[in-house]
Amino acid sequence: MSEPGRSADGRVVVRCPTADATFDLGRRLGAVAEAGDRIALIGPLGAGKTALAKGFAAGLDVTDTVDSPSFTLMAEYHGRLPLFHLDLYRLHDAAEAIDGGLLDEREADGVTLIEWGERLPAAVDPDRVELRLTVEPDDARTIEVIAATPDQRRYVVAAAR
Repeated sequence: MSEPGRSADGRVVVRCPTADATFDLGRRLGAVAEAGDRIALIGPLGAGKTALAKGFAAGLDVTDTVDSPSFTLMAEYHGRLPLFHLDLYRLHDAAEAIDGGLLDEREADGVTLIEWGERLPAAVDPDRVELRLTVEPDDARTIEVIAATPDQRRYVVAAAR
């Protein structure tokens, strides 16, 4: 992984040249996760959201196989904290996620990781950490980690390692 770019406002950009580097970034982020955290993965199809989610789960000491929950919409895993892994790809808007019961009080005891997080706008979920994934021309991934609150800057620090 190349040297990340830092800024003082709770953001960092990390370049991941391989899927393994994307997994490793996810693992570092999962290691600093705390109960009640909500993480939105935002990026196009094939950007590495599931690889990042698998690494995040590893950072939470989840031993089960983590796959994209596209057809179940939410999968729950057990590790150091419960992991609620949502995939909003098939939903059209935030109302469908809320009406479908994908956001509930159980998530306060664990970490909620949301693939296709752009389908649940920040206005609906303002205190989330955003991970914005971009595919570069050389097939590397650029991942911007954005902390919504000062407490979440631990994600920025972990990403910058």
